[in-house]
Amino acid sequence: MKLTFLTGAGISTAAGIPDFRGPQGVWTKDPEAERTSTLSWYLADAQVRARAWSQRAAAAVWEREPTAAHRAIAASAERHDVQIITQNVDGLHQAAGSPPESVLEVHGSARRWRCEDCRDSGPIEDAMARVAAGEADPPCPRCGGIIRATTILFEEMLDPDVIDRAVTAAQECDLLLAVGTGLTVQPVAGLVPLAHESGAEIRIVNAEPTPCDGWASAVVRGDLQETLPPLLAGL
Repeated sequence: MKLTFLTGAGISTAAGIPDFRGPQGVWTKDPEAERTSTLSWYLADAQVRARAWSQRAAAAVWEREPTAAHRAIAASAERHDVQIITQNVDGLHQAAGSPPESVLEVHGSARRWRCEDCRDSGPIEDAMARVAAGEADPPCPRCGGIIRATTILFEEMLDPDVIDRAVTAAQECDLLLAVGTGLTVQPVAGLVPLAHESGAEIRIVNAEPTPCDGWASAVVRGDLQETLPPLLAGL
């Protein structure tokens, strides 16, 4: 069976990574925090960059462990042809054992840094060590330019190759499972009706209702760390 997963912040909150748009989300509680994810603000204001690095230090995604749900998705690849389309930037699918080539990170990755000037890059841990040592806004070690995590910021285009591969995964799967996502952010939300139109079965595992519930053959509520593993084991 060809399985395509759409995963969002809800799969990683159990790992200690907060979401952004939920009732207790980072942007919900502090709308000003959204500036750190906006390219023009990030490039223009050193204080915004310093705040972004402080937020990364608090999240410490490189130290987080995959959840039971991440591991259940990774294990499903032993029995099925699996593609994972994730809105998350934490790298926990790969950490759980999902092959990197099967994971499409629509919004990029928080596990590496990149220079905006010379395009040099490296593990995010290297930049975070400099922050911990007292550099609030560490410059590129190669050219002195502005560095950032390799996440997609507001005002940036998504990677067209990643989007093309995500569309293909939605069109060609037998079953699409949306896990821990409210399905309100495009283009990922649009993959659900696309998969349905292409003949795939849709199942949604999420704590709250989504706009796509009407396309689903099954909607599963509750703690997805408890509900997803047995659901996948039964496939």
